[in-house]
Amino acid sequence: MDTLHSDYQKLNPSEKKIKLDHTMTKVRRKLLYFLLILFIFSFLDRINIGFVGKELSADLGLTALSFGLANTIFYVFYICFGMPSNAMLKKFGTKIWIGSIIIVWGIASSCTAFATDEKSLYAIRAIVGIAEAGFMPGMLLYLTQWFPSSHRSRANAIFMLAMPFTAMFGAVITGYILNLHNWHGFAGWQWVFIVEGLPCVILGLIVYAKLPNKPNDATWLTTEDKMVLNGALEEERLHSEQLAPVQKDSTWAFLNNSVLRCALVYFCIVTTCGMVNIWVPQIVSAALPNLSSVTHGIVVAIPHLVTIIVLFLLCYHSDKTQERYWHTFFPMMLGFIGWIMAAYLNAPILQIVGLCLACMAGFSTMGIFWAFADESLSHTHKAMGIAFINACGNSATIVSSFLIGYLKDLTQSFAVGMLYGSALMLVGAIVMLTFTIRKMPQKTVLKGQA
Repeated sequence: MDTLHSDYQKLNPSEKKIKLDHTMTKVRRKLLYFLLILFIFSFLDRINIGFVGKELSADLGLTALSFGLANTIFYVFYICFGMPSNAMLKKFGTKIWIGSIIIVWGIASSCTAFATDEKSLYAIRAIVGIAEAGFMPGMLLYLTQWFPSSHRSRANAIFMLAMPFTAMFGAVITGYILNLHNWHGFAGWQWVFIVEGLPCVILGLIVYAKLPNKPNDATWLTTEDKMVLNGALEEERLHSEQLAPVQKDSTWAFLNNSVLRCALVYFCIVTTCGMVNIWVPQIVSAALPNLSSVTHGIVVAIPHLVTIIVLFLLCYHSDKTQERYWHTFFPMMLGFIGWIMAAYLNAPILQIVGLCLACMAGFSTMGIFWAFADESLSHTHKAMGIAFINACGNSATIVSSFLIGYLKDLTQSFAVGMLYGSALMLVGAIVMLTFTIRKMPQKTVLKGQA
């Protein structure tokens, strides 16, 4: 590594930029788009229960509260096993660990089709939560080992594209699969879990065979590519260690004020994302009750289409300017306004506009958020720190799944629940202001990489 870093330092800034851009193009083409496919199926198996909530609840006799509890159970186990899973990833390597959990969650998600009552549904969702727990924090850590900071926001944006993309096309595809109702004796919602879960077994086997653990293992990178990429990452690591305070070597050494604020902001962001994934299909059904399954899926997809466009533009501009905080603050304020519009405006079109703003605020900020959140962590503690922030953030879905279901049963309306989402968007935006006010050092990329 020292020799490679020395060779990298011999390059002038212009050469560094040109060679790194060339290498990053290869990494995106050969690796990032495959990771995107993995995340699409991960996210689909996580949220498809929301698409079939109405049909599933009718067949199993679930109330809104018990349906929300099924999602809460998933996220309880998802959160509890996130940090242990990242520890296992460090022990066994990305290829073995990620491949294994993909296969397990694919089988478990498919078995949701055979739930017969709320207890069996709870048990299956718990297993899916355990299996999926390590995927997202593991992949976020993995991306930091392949993409220097100057390219990370765009890489995160492509990876995070899986969420709005899956929610958009997943809603439409699920609408068609639901039309398979009673085919070979299975209900439409059962076919959804079978068709959308089993492909993960094949993807897990491909991970075993093809996914490189680190840049030096990639056969599709030349020796010069590896030198440039490793040199850029090493230069970034050394720069980060010079800025970071000395930390004690303990299990919780990664915790600091910035990490805790990041965890709170992520809690607020994930609240909106979770509400969009689980409850927006039913919110749309309440606002437009006479839609067919396919038309309903198309309407649910509209906010996600808007989000995909905004996500790319926002992350591109954030990387170009190397600014993260304001690029997170302003979308969150729009999300605050969006939930209020969706809750209290009676015109369905304006409610959909509000849902578009809320969806955009949740998903489009994630790529930028993770570009600066990992900068609060030293290289040594990055695995546990990312898992901690991810766990804290995803605990929001536990709260919102239970709370929104309870409020819906209590008031027979989603309006109060959407007000909760709005309030947390405002809280998150205010916390983001503390980053700018306190001037937390935002890692600026060396001129040779910018």
